Amino acid sequence: MQIPADSVEEYLSNIPEERQETFRKLYNTIRENLPKGFEETHSGGMINWNVPLETFPSGYHCTPGKPLPFLSLASQKNFIALYHMGMYANPEILNWFIEEFPKHSKRKLDMGKSCVRFKNMNEIPFELIGELSKKMNLQNWIELYEKNLQR
Repeated sequence: MQIPADSVEEYLSNIPEERQETFRKLYNTIRENLPKGFEETHSGGMINWNVPLETFPSGYHCTPGKPLPFLSLASQKNFIALYHMGMYANPEILNWFIEEFPKHSKRKLDMGKSCVRFKNMNEIPFELIGELSKKMNLQNWIELYEKNLQR
């Protein structure tokens, strides 16, 4: 289920009513904790935080000319999805998150490579997501991305 929107604010306004409060709280948690320098955009049916091309002109190797993605948030049909590329690229952050999750939620962690799925709107660990958002700054992400790209 993609939410039709041309901007972040329009995307937020079009979130289903039953998810509106929870989604906005998660969105604000990320915004308030994400280190400075990431650019907030809307594309691909989600809200994204990227490394601006002005900062990293090489951009994303999979889509030349596009900013380097870092974190995304989407309202899907059956869940809210949080995509964190830093967890995908850094085993230390991934392992930290996996170990911390049970301390913040009674639910089993539902996760893919970089995607964390939240099916129960009442059990999102906002404090943990805030901590995750702080774990990597812009320069750390660029350096890790370049290192992994060279492999």
